[in-house]
Amino acid sequence: MKKTKTKPQISLLSLSLSLSLSESKMKEEAMEAILRNTVQNSLRHFMYKNAIFFSEFLCAEFPSEANLQLLASCYLQDNRAQCAYHILKGTQMAQSRYLFALSCFQMDLLNEAEAALCPANEPIAEVPNGGAGHYLLGLVYRYTDRRTNAVHHFKQALSLDPLLWTAYEELCILGAAEEAAAVFGEGAAICIQKQYLHHTFASHNSHVSEEDRNLTSSRNLVSAEEVSPRQLKQLSGNNVREVPGSCQGMTTSVRGAGQPPNGVYHLSLYNTPSPIATQFSAAAPPPLCRNLQPNGSNTSTAAADSSPRSTINSTIQAPRRKFVDEGKLRKISGRLFSDSGPRRSTRLAAEAGANAGTNAASVAGNGTNNSSKYLGSSKLSSAAFRSVTVRKVPNWANENFDEGMRNEVFDDCRSNIVSGAGALPSVDNKALDQEGATMPCSGVLLNNSKVLTGTAEILSLLRLFGEGYRLSCMYRCQDALEVYSKLPHKHYNTGWVLSQVGKAYFELVDYLEADRAFSLARRVSPYSLEGMDVYSTVLYHLKEGMKLSYLARELISTDRLAPQSWCAIGNCYSLQKDHETALKNFQRAVQLDSKFAYAHTLCAHEYVALEEFENGIRSYQSALRIDSRHYNAWYGLGMVYLRQEKFEFAEHHFRTACRINPSSSIIMSYLGTALHALKRNSEALEMMERAILADRKNPLPMYQKAKILESLESFDEALEVLEELKEYAPRESSVYALMGMIYKRLNMNDKAMLHFGLALDLKPSATDVATIKAAMEKLHLPDELAEDS
Repeated sequence: MKKTKTKPQISLLSLSLSLSLSESKMKEEAMEAILRNTVQNSLRHFMYKNAIFFSEFLCAEFPSEANLQLLASCYLQDNRAQCAYHILKGTQMAQSRYLFALSCFQMDLLNEAEAALCPANEPIAEVPNGGAGHYLLGLVYRYTDRRTNAVHHFKQALSLDPLLWTAYEELCILGAAEEAAAVFGEGAAICIQKQYLHHTFASHNSHVSEEDRNLTSSRNLVSAEEVSPRQLKQLSGNNVREVPGSCQGMTTSVRGAGQPPNGVYHLSLYNTPSPIATQFSAAAPPPLCRNLQPNGSNTSTAAADSSPRSTINSTIQAPRRKFVDEGKLRKISGRLFSDSGPRRSTRLAAEAGANAGTNAASVAGNGTNNSSKYLGSSKLSSAAFRSVTVRKVPNWANENFDEGMRNEVFDDCRSNIVSGAGALPSVDNKALDQEGATMPCSGVLLNNSKVLTGTAEILSLLRLFGEGYRLSCMYRCQDALEVYSKLPHKHYNTGWVLSQVGKAYFELVDYLEADRAFSLARRVSPYSLEGMDVYSTVLYHLKEGMKLSYLARELISTDRLAPQSWCAIGNCYSLQKDHETALKNFQRAVQLDSKFAYAHTLCAHEYVALEEFENGIRSYQSALRIDSRHYNAWYGLGMVYLRQEKFEFAEHHFRTACRINPSSSIIMSYLGTALHALKRNSEALEMMERAILADRKNPLPMYQKAKILESLESFDEALEVLEELKEYAPRESSVYALMGMIYKRLNMNDKAMLHFGLALDLKPSATDVATIKAAMEKLHLPDELAEDS
């Protein structure tokens, strides 16, 4: 009798204990899910202070490295990298190491950033977050002057994610980019399609069961006293769902939390599974997987032509990612999408049956709004201007885009509750080859032919953008302008493209057209500061003081923490010959962005104007440490050494600048001057001829050629060159002064006096006035006596 009484008591006690434990666990899971959802909503609405508060609350209540990542992401998005640095220091997960490296990079702790991405004790460890991780590591190598390693990782980033445009930009800046047609070709199309398919199915796994999660969440919050033990067991077995954050196992548990209205997870800016990565996207690009197709049947595509008109060539595959176990994925996906599992409620089953045949299509528009870091250009003078027509700005009010129709995606799969992350559906490759095959994307269905068409259209535009930018970085500016002119009207008339056009004209020393292009860019994108540092230098050369002052005021009101704004102010003061104030403003630009090479160069120009040559040399060298292909700094160093009469050093630096920018007639002119100073006159004349051919309207090489001929006593040839030069620069006093010197040496004193007088009438500088007057006073003296006196 005692035994029979004891059994029910033990059974009731264990049941009560299990009920209390289950209730406690459910409350904890619900609490964590609500907190995480609150943080995500705050981040999505840019309420960083609120997101940080609840992230700290979350970490205190549920300490884990995943929650620390969320807190660090909040601080990074709030531009507080130092906080993220201290939070993540010593963490080991791949996502943590990436975020830690990102915070180190923003704090200019490049050695620590490299150690986080490539641990010394794990030499074969994979770089976290795929393309984004390789891109960040490439930046670290670039700014630590390891060009070969930087190029390797930028290429790796592009191979993993062909839409990582910033990696291609960096390759162009380093002078290591392949032709855009090769980078954004057929291989890139296949890679993008596979990534897109993987991403859409990962998104599908999180979208189709939104209603189930909400239902499960509401059931989980019911008190255990109101349900039977059997119901409690059933609920506790179904209340967890993992959302794949990437294919590397970096997942975020939502545990039944309510989702945003559109059913899309906003985990954070640094943890998105999209293959179209932003510059510092923390999500690793998905692995290249086989062609995929939704499991659910589609009545509109069942009768479609089965011929493979939109086939993705499965034989061309990029290197496979070793961390994906495809056998396990197929095994899991077979369980996920089999129809043998019981549905959780008759209501959901009926709903799924009613919505099984629902379809929608979307019309996708594409565009770009990228920005790039400009290398800068020094204040090289020329009197030559060309007139080339720049396209008009389109009427943006008339641009209309079809947003497409919303779709209820695969409702027959809503009843499946998944407890494993990273699972992929098992699919039939043949079905995807059909033109009518459809894929979900953020609640919208796209058929396979539209995916192929969209990919081809995006890549065709990227080929034009990429080739134009590559040619610009190679200083083949006329070729770059021709490529940009092939862009569609709506893409040509964007702020980024017009700024690139303005920079190209600037490098061609065509300041009027550069001014026109930059003015259009300002009109189209008044909020963008892309290329405005160069625009201010264009106005400096045009001596447009009023426009330059207005531009500087507009930029400083737009963003007073941008280096471009302070470069414009510095150019204002430099135009007014207030070099000390100009230098302070350029130093402020350097303080705001120590990696802004052009600001260092502008500082150096002002130091040289103040004759502080040692400080100028240091500033030029700082610019070269940031960008070894910054030809303006090489040119500036050559000018310093030329003034110091260190002609061999000057020749070396001018030649290096000329190798980087072989089309600059001004650099070639000064290289010829250095060669002439080294008594290498034949080489000097050859270089001057090249400079004249590079830009017929640039007066500098013709003037230098005449001086070399005069020193070689080839007076007739020198006078011929100067007579031709008068047509291009009729108001240049130095031309008439040199002609006067030649006529004096030819003992043609009347012509010499005439040309000296013409030179004085053109109001030369005070130094030139003194030189010309001294020559006029010695005009009737023999050359030997004139030289002695």
